[in-house]
Amino acid sequence: MPRTRKNHPPALKAKVAVEAIKAQRTTTEIAQLYGVHPNLVGSWEKLALELLPELFTPKSSTSRPVVDDEKQERYRQIGQMKVEMDFLKKTVGQLD
Repeated sequence: MPRTRKNHPPALKAKVAVEAIKAQRTTTEIAQLYGVHPNLVGSWEKLALELLPELFTPKSSTSRPVVDDEKQERYRQIGQMKVEMDFLKKTVGQLD
């Protein structure tokens, strides 16, 4: 019978990572306490430390909506061209 992978909830991952960052217990103790593999404790700690600076960087309010606006504009143009193409196909079909 094959093993199934455990999916740990993000809240548990965060709790384990914070515990590991505090360094009040060893990785093995933390792993036993939360019932996860010690390698996961280390990888979640590393991931948390990598992503922490992003929490404190200000997000540019102009960069993201511009990309979304450009994308929406392209979809609008594609839709308009499709309607025009369907109209022209019907018109040419009626002439034949």
